[in-house]
Amino acid sequence: MKIAVIDAQGAGLGQTVIKRIRKEIYEETYIIGLGTNTIATSNMVRAGANVGITGEKAICSFCDRHNIDCIIAPIGIMCNCGINGEITTSIAQSIFQMDCAKYIIPLRKHNIFIPGTRNLEIKEIINEIIIDIKQSIIQ
Repeated sequence: MKIAVIDAQGAGLGQTVIKRIRKEIYEETYIIGLGTNTIATSNMVRAGANVGITGEKAICSFCDRHNIDCIIAPIGIMCNCGINGEITTSIAQSIFQMDCAKYIIPLRKHNIFIPGTRNLEIKEIINEIIIDIKQSIIQ
């Protein structure tokens, strides 16, 4: 199974997700860390990603050319200028157009609020993602 994890800034969330995937479903996964900057990418590779890809052009090229099973990211990747401006229109569009499962983590930042997610902790959301990925491996 090929899983892409995209994050920006220091990739704190991306690192957490990758570490959990490695802990829970290590052998069945190939993880690609997509970072908007070198710090984010290197932190995701240190967390256990098999490979890291950095920057707008490289991320868009990856999204256009590769087939993956799923992508995991914070909600900001769906918005132009999301994650403090690090998500460009091209990145958001490339990710949205990918033909794969998209696990979007609903962080309450930048005035984006998804009803029904108020009481969920990041840990619970990541647990749900891991469970769903495991089920898709079995099928």
